[in-house]
Amino acid sequence: MTTTVDLAHYFDYLCKARETLPGWVAGQPVEAYTRSFPFGLGSIRATLVHTAAGQWGYTERLAGQDFLPAHNPFSEDRYRELRPLMVAWAGETPRTRQVLADLGNGSRRIEYIYRAADRPRRIRATAGGIAAQLFCHEVHHRAQVMAMLRHLGVEAQDLDYNNLMYERLE
Repeated sequence: MTTTVDLAHYFDYLCKARETLPGWVAGQPVEAYTRSFPFGLGSIRATLVHTAAGQWGYTERLAGQDFLPAHNPFSEDRYRELRPLMVAWAGETPRTRQVLADLGNGSRRIEYIYRAADRPRRIRATAGGIAAQLFCHEVHHRAQVMAMLRHLGVEAQDLDYNNLMYERLE
């Protein structure tokens, strides 16, 4: 028996959950966006920029493009404020969604050179594994941002898949 998984649908969930974060962050004093925290990537801004950059990179790999960190459009220098970051990140949504919809064989092997570390490394993965990393990476970092927001007194919660995507019946 073959099961088909609609990865684009799960990506829609990430995007829907992502819509809530800017409101929580924007409701705080502007310095909360860059406030230093002793966990995660150190600030809400750094974490959100990193997450957007990760989505871009994983999409590049899935699309068969050579990922070069210098070509990544997401950096803290470029996106110092929340709104422009969220607009640019949303601009990546159609391409990522399409790449996931067209993924095909999830066991397809993908090999690439990882150049962001101290020395280049050859990486072998599957298309399905990279897609899973794209999803898990965002959920992981979204949880860090939610924890930072909780430290600021924001009741950041209820972004679970079932809360946002299940149909509620009478």
